[in-house]
Amino acid sequence: MRLLVLSDTHGLVQQAMEVYRIEEEKAHIDAIVHLGDLKSDAKALSTRLGVPVSNVPGNCDGSAAREDEAVLKTPWGNILLAHGHLEDVDYGLEKLSWRAGEMECKAAFFGHTHRPLYRWEHGMYFLNPGSLTRPRGGNEGSYAVAEATPDGFSATVLFYTPRPKATSGVLYHLLNNSDRA
Repeated sequence: MRLLVLSDTHGLVQQAMEVYRIEEEKAHIDAIVHLGDLKSDAKALSTRLGVPVSNVPGNCDGSAAREDEAVLKTPWGNILLAHGHLEDVDYGLEKLSWRAGEMECKAAFFGHTHRPLYRWEHGMYFLNPGSLTRPRGGNEGSYAVAEATPDGFSATVLFYTPRPKATSGVLYHLLNNSDRA
């Protein structure tokens, strides 16, 4: 199962759609995981791309309850999906680790900090894809691709680089000079 993992798009889904197309060209994406801020972005991605999207709301969605978490069942094992604000991820991974353990999960995906992270700690994997549209900490926009098979789990944090706009070539000059005498 190959997953595109996103968080904190904050109403700007165009980059997420571009990233999906880039990753889909490399290898099939089975589903998108959207970790909040905003839940409407997850719905837009599902509608526009026709791809299954697992999602949880974030603090900007008004999320304030444990019911706003989800467990994603994969061939490798269960993964806790949380935005992270309820688990105080700004201050460490302990609460998220405890919650994932309570939910019998082998990994936890979260957002909220707008900073990418992938590590093994407290006996499980933690993955935060960062934010494509509002990165923090001097990072470029980021996302993650995770793979869960019966044999194991792996993930990669990737940094988004917008495709360059044409600044030369015949078509560029024709379009830019078409209204000039």
